[in-house]
Amino acid sequence: MNAPLPQQQSDPLAVATALAAALASTAVARDAAGGHARHERQLIRASGLLTLSIPQDFGGQGAGWDTTMQAVRILARADSALAHVFAFHHLQLAGVQLYGSAQQQRHLLHATVDDGLFWGNALNPLDKRTVATNAKGGFVLDGIKSFSSGSVGSDWLTVSAWHEPTASALIGVLPTGAAGVHVEADWDAFGQKQTDSGNVRFQGTPLPEGLVLQQPGQAATPKSTLRPQVAQLIMANLYLGLAEGAFDAAREYTASEARPWFASGVARAVDDPFVQHRYGELWTLLRPAIVLADVAGRELERLFRRADDVTAQERGELAVAVAEAKVLSHRASLEIGSQLFELTGARATSGKLGLDRFWRNARVHTLHDPVDYKYRDLGRYALSGTLPDPTPYS
Repeated sequence: MNAPLPQQQSDPLAVATALAAALASTAVARDAAGGHARHERQLIRASGLLTLSIPQDFGGQGAGWDTTMQAVRILARADSALAHVFAFHHLQLAGVQLYGSAQQQRHLLHATVDDGLFWGNALNPLDKRTVATNAKGGFVLDGIKSFSSGSVGSDWLTVSAWHEPTASALIGVLPTGAAGVHVEADWDAFGQKQTDSGNVRFQGTPLPEGLVLQQPGQAATPKSTLRPQVAQLIMANLYLGLAEGAFDAAREYTASEARPWFASGVARAVDDPFVQHRYGELWTLLRPAIVLADVAGRELERLFRRADDVTAQERGELAVAVAEAKVLSHRASLEIGSQLFELTGARATSGKLGLDRFWRNARVHTLHDPVDYKYRDLGRYALSGTLPDPTPYS
């Protein structure tokens, strides 16, 4: 993995599987250490997967969003923090395709392929502390953005800033090394430790007009509101990868290390009917989430490719499909990450195994936006056919 793989000759999911194995070999130690995973991010660069969602017209692999989401899920089974960084790179590229002009797309996407760029995020829509002031040739940015996933070690950032004259936000892109951009490696959550999701500060940072993807005051369209669906489905697949990783780890430990309870009357833990029953329950949490995530991925891909023609009805129905996948993967990641210890026993709590990372990562990540509002949206749809209101989270 010291050089990019031939993009048109490799099965991207096979590449993702090999990359996941490399990340898994150090995942427990890195989870304990936290900080910036510089070496592992270089492995992601070298895999060639940073070009996965870029259309072939711009030099990328042209994979569908369904395939890209599966790659996210594969990586999340091994290392959900770096899967998050990888996924948010592709989220920024989705924004370029949905918001950018033809010239901006051509320039930024070609540069991503040609220069091996790794994108980070400083777009948190609820954080309005970064403001944009009109200036000659564009805007000037001042303020701070929190939860800036992938910002440390990135080459370019997607940025949002509040524009007071229009009482609205603009969206732009900047090189991470641009004047006045200060990336702070201060992320200290108890899970998802290597997502580089700290703060980014802007001090008199020029944002040229040519790097503004969405002007302040610009009305939203069904096309532009597809980006939140990319983000939400990324979350669903990250949670799902965590659930699959926890399930696989528990199954392997139960088969190879766990001891049967003395009253079970069996020689192996896997033959205990109560253990079998509990695995059956967990499988019925996991399997529907997989099916719905795949359905939503295919629908996202279908609408994304004809984004200019997408109707509000179609966009709303996609939001329902994504919400269905997200609530089930949310539940599966937390339940399996917690209940695995009831199936593996006290010895499985050893710190050297790091099995607690599945629950910790899921617990931190599933707080991204409240699941209750997803259930509310689904309840409204079930009761009256009301589609979710387009927001940065629905």
